[in-house]
Amino acid sequence: MAAAALWRLRRAFTAAFSSAAAAAAGPGRPEKLTVRRQAEGVRNIILNNPRRRNALSLSMLQSLREDLLHDVKSKDLRVIIISAEGPVFCSGHDLKELSSEDDVKHHSQVFEMCAEVMTLIQKLPVPVIAKVNGLATAAGCQLVASCDIAVASEKSQFATPGVNIGLFCSTPAVALGRSLPRKVALEMLFTGEPLSAQEALMHGLVSKVVPEDKLEEETMKISQKICESSKSVLALGKATFYRQMAQDLDTAYKMTTQVMVDNLTLRDGQEGIEAFIQKRKPVWSHSQDEKK
Repeated sequence: MAAAALWRLRRAFTAAFSSAAAAAAGPGRPEKLTVRRQAEGVRNIILNNPRRRNALSLSMLQSLREDLLHDVKSKDLRVIIISAEGPVFCSGHDLKELSSEDDVKHHSQVFEMCAEVMTLIQKLPVPVIAKVNGLATAAGCQLVASCDIAVASEKSQFATPGVNIGLFCSTPAVALGRSLPRKVALEMLFTGEPLSAQEALMHGLVSKVVPEDKLEEETMKISQKICESSKSVLALGKATFYRQMAQDLDTAYKMTTQVMVDNLTLRDGQEGIEAFIQKRKPVWSHSQDEKK
């Protein structure tokens, strides 16, 4: 992305964040657990409870879910970035909520809401990017694994240490087992030992590792590239990718063959081909409508 365009996007984000934070906090009001800001098609959702290491309390999960779903069908929304304030990206569940002081019903609410948020990420019609700058443990590691793309700084680490406190990371294992080779995932789960950012990259937990001072630039570069494509085509492609991953080879090819045919009926499917033939830039409608 051109330096000028990147600078404009950063400036818009800074302005949006300042106004959002001021509105969220206000005089005498507690800060929001997540802060949502959006500019030029890119929504940044910031986990905003660094004093609690951005733990995924029930309230945090509910706030994250709300920000993910906000006006999600709008053509103005093209990609979502999940980032965090402070040195810890996310420490996982808030263990104070999981003590014997709370009843089983509350514990169930926490884990059910967490599962809903993790599965929601992959059901959204736009790509979701984790921008990780620090430690991501347990359900925080699960959050990274559940995102479509993950960009991490060199200092970031990833772990599932629940076994060390007597609470095996069974729900994080769902996302880890679908992102990492089985033996790598199980070593993390059995020992609680962390992966470095480079190890996470090598095994496929993250997409890219960059120096800390390049993290925002690289994440924005990916986001801007996504914004150049048709939202409707990306939505179709993302949904199809996750559907076919759960199918056997023959069923996957049969299903995706039909999707390719359906894609060609979309207005943007035909627009892209016509633009390529005519050697011009496509003008996307971002619509699910079929070509008349």
